[in-house]
Amino acid sequence: MIKLTAKDIANKHHIYRINLINSCSGYKSANLIGTKSEDGFENVAVFSSVTHFGSNPPLLGFVLRPTTVLRNTYKNLKETGFYTINHIHESIISEAHHTSAKYPGDVSEFTKTCLESEYKSDFYAPFVNNCPIQIAMKYEEEYPIKANDTILVIGSVQEIYIKDELLSNDGFIDLAKGKVVTINGLDGYAATNLIDRFEYQRPKKDALKESS
Repeated sequence: MIKLTAKDIANKHHIYRINLINSCSGYKSANLIGTKSEDGFENVAVFSSVTHFGSNPPLLGFVLRPTTVLRNTYKNLKETGFYTINHIHESIISEAHHTSAKYPGDVSEFTKTCLESEYKSDFYAPFVNNCPIQIAMKYEEEYPIKANDTILVIGSVQEIYIKDELLSNDGFIDLAKGKVVTINGLDGYAATNLIDRFEYQRPKKDALKESS
């Protein structure tokens, strides 16, 4: 196996280092976060850091890069308190990835891609049309990460829209059926395939006997 020490990594070209560290954590979620400014300008951007922080109450978080430059997603959700999380599926990966381009706040990525915004239940922020899972979010709190000046944003789930065929009787969402993709590194998109599901695990009786 190839060994890379912290010193080795620090001495690599910055593009190599970015690709390496963004890949080594494993596959990540692939989502589009939709917001709208107080002035009515829509924004949508790709994020690979969305993760859950609890189910009661239902909380999801994501990480924002340093705000030393203007981040339209952050500006909009702080102004209005609302945003949406939309799962990227196989047929929109190219358009979804283009939302990582830096446009001014008064230019909507919806106008620069084939992605379409849609509104549901009078929720302020736009959803991405035809995404198999769409989640309405309310901003709750944030935590600055001093080590690299990023921000962990925590939001509460207000509404979830799920395509009928993806939702199981026990609440499990089969993302593979929706052709939801995952992100490898910064720019690699991979298809998903459900291999198996397992019951809630408890200690084996044999293991308990061996430890006693």
